[in-house]
Amino acid sequence: MITHSSYADIAVSLADRVGTIEIRRPPNNYFDRALIAQLREAFETFDRDEDCRALVLCAEGKNFCSGANFAADGRAQEGGAVIRQQQAGSTNLYKEAVRLFRIGKPVVAAIQGAAVGGGLGLAMVADFRVTCLEGRFCANFTRLGTHPGFGLTVTLPRLIGTQATEMMFYTGDRIPGDKALEMGLADLLVPLAEVRTAAIELATKIAQSAPLAVRSTRATMRRGLADAVEAATDHEFVEQDWLFKTADFREGVRAMAARTVPDFKGN
Repeated sequence: MITHSSYADIAVSLADRVGTIEIRRPPNNYFDRALIAQLREAFETFDRDEDCRALVLCAEGKNFCSGANFAADGRAQEGGAVIRQQQAGSTNLYKEAVRLFRIGKPVVAAIQGAAVGGGLGLAMVADFRVTCLEGRFCANFTRLGTHPGFGLTVTLPRLIGTQATEMMFYTGDRIPGDKALEMGLADLLVPLAEVRTAAIELATKIAQSAPLAVRSTRATMRRGLADAVEAATDHEFVEQDWLFKTADFREGVRAMAARTVPDFKGN
């Protein structure tokens, strides 16, 4: 096994031609630009490594990824400013995220808990998702008073269809693992303790196929996806930027932090 420890928030290893990338910000594994940049670097490094033929994306702790921490350091009312700062400039979070979609090797995600908001977007980078009854898939953007992001306006309808996507977007419902499997949002349902093992087993099976043929077939199946995600994130960012400035967004973040039902006023 080859282990790389040059990252602050992720652990990376390679065994049996499967690269494993573990997010280490437990228990919720909130992301920011720094974390996505580390993931992008690890993805691209494995993509260049001829000894690696498939990837597993997993996370330490209770949840896979709970998205962005809008209430970082208790500053719930400043959440919009925090996120706009994260996304500012030519190397913003979404530009880093788009590059995750441009690698050529298959990715299996192990979803052991919540994949919420941008965390759901991160799960959609993968070709396949392994989860459990405790898994929770949620696009909670409108419940926060903002617009979906991380390319979900492209990746989610591609996977589960427009109607089911709109239901998730407009309600913010949390989809448990068994329902996610029924919807096609997840590909395998196993006991909680076996999620990562099952993800590695699936990635290993993929790695046993002819690597040039897998890469070629994947490129055909995902043709145009990364470009579509890039265009979508450009639009999503514009919509999020003005919505972050609204009173409804501040109310959504406040209600999330207080675990209460938001009282939106439409302004």
